[in-house]
Amino acid sequence: MKSRIIFCLFLILHTLATLPLFSQADYVPSASNLEAREWFQDAKFGLFVHWGVYSVMGGGGDMGIAEWIMHRKQIPADQYEKLPDFFNPVAFDPAEWVSMVREAGMKYITITSKHHDGFAMYDSEVSEYDIVDRTPYGKDIIGMLKEECDRQGIRLFFYYSQLDWHHTDYYPRGRTGNYTGRPEKGDWNAYIDYMNAQLTELLTNYGEIGGIWFDGMWDQWDAPWRLDETYALIHKLQPQTLIGSNHHKMPIPGEDFQMFERDLPGQNTMGFNQTGIGALPLETCETMNGSWGFNIKDTNFKSTEDLVHMLVRAAGLNSNLLLNTGPMPNGKIQPENVATLKEMGKWMKQYGETIYGTRSGPAGARKWGASTWKENKIFVHILDAEDPLLYVPMAGQKVKKAYGFDSGEKIEFTRQSEGILLSLPEIPEDIIDYIIVLEF
Repeated sequence: MKSRIIFCLFLILHTLATLPLFSQADYVPSASNLEAREWFQDAKFGLFVHWGVYSVMGGGGDMGIAEWIMHRKQIPADQYEKLPDFFNPVAFDPAEWVSMVREAGMKYITITSKHHDGFAMYDSEVSEYDIVDRTPYGKDIIGMLKEECDRQGIRLFFYYSQLDWHHTDYYPRGRTGNYTGRPEKGDWNAYIDYMNAQLTELLTNYGEIGGIWFDGMWDQWDAPWRLDETYALIHKLQPQTLIGSNHHKMPIPGEDFQMFERDLPGQNTMGFNQTGIGALPLETCETMNGSWGFNIKDTNFKSTEDLVHMLVRAAGLNSNLLLNTGPMPNGKIQPENVATLKEMGKWMKQYGETIYGTRSGPAGARKWGASTWKENKIFVHILDAEDPLLYVPMAGQKVKKAYGFDSGEKIEFTRQSEGILLSLPEIPEDIIDYIIVLEF
């Protein structure tokens, strides 16, 4: 009884504490971390991979259910533990995956090392609930993928869920995973120790890691997550590793980039990105259909045009696009996703100069499109022109000339007090993105 009272007091104190007590308040990024941030901002385009034993169920026949199936279908933990017996991705070919990523023009991969179901997709020494110990496949796909990424020059980031529907010490429970039949008791600090032990494995067994992509803190925001300890551990083990958290709040000291789930920075169409835009590098994540993990009924695939437009608008807002695929349980990427990524790769090969290494242009992202900037050039991406005249703010810069990116055709413009007015040519309807170059 006494220990429970002390624990409750501990929770109350943490709930009332100010934010820096939860963060790495004295964090000063290393030179290698700052260099990694610059690389991250230059990279602009990455692949998100949601893959785990949940893919075996293919969404359970319901739209919108994939990696959340344990929670949504209220599957008890002891029954869910049978799924690894059916997970045998013999068609997984890391060279094929990474080659696809390179061909798409992507520079990094972020893969789920452990999702909310608590199952580790790597060989964990602190738990046997992992792909090596519990599946007939018996191989460390994270290790295999990392080796191939190193061979082909792609950086690897690890998604890691702070929320865990399987671990008995994840207690008290949060808002989700309350129907899994776990005992109504546990040791929260033991769970955080477990989480930090797994993060230590990920950061010591696989060479240099691009970043840790946290998720799940929203399950109980005010819990004593001991972020100061976790963030300091990561930065000590690998100072260059970038930390980001999908907590839907402003960045916390100790974090190195800010992400927005299924929204461009500053937007909140999903209802949970109720936050401003901080000073850290930015990333937007989005799915290629409607699901994160594999859902056999979800054929609502976004078009190449829509995804290119999102990539361009993200770049116009100084953000990367992390585009998600949910591999099938056999280890293959859905063919529809492969085809779309190939098409995006063709576009990036032709127009990557206007995306890679750029920063937000003077017009940012607008209804008509976006602008990106690099050195002495501004790239005006026209995605949806409704008027033959287009105003671009250019305060402080004097435009020398304007021309079409593809044709080199001269574009007429008139100078305004705070910008220029472009006279647009007739743009064919089948052009995904008509780009005008402004030199100043």
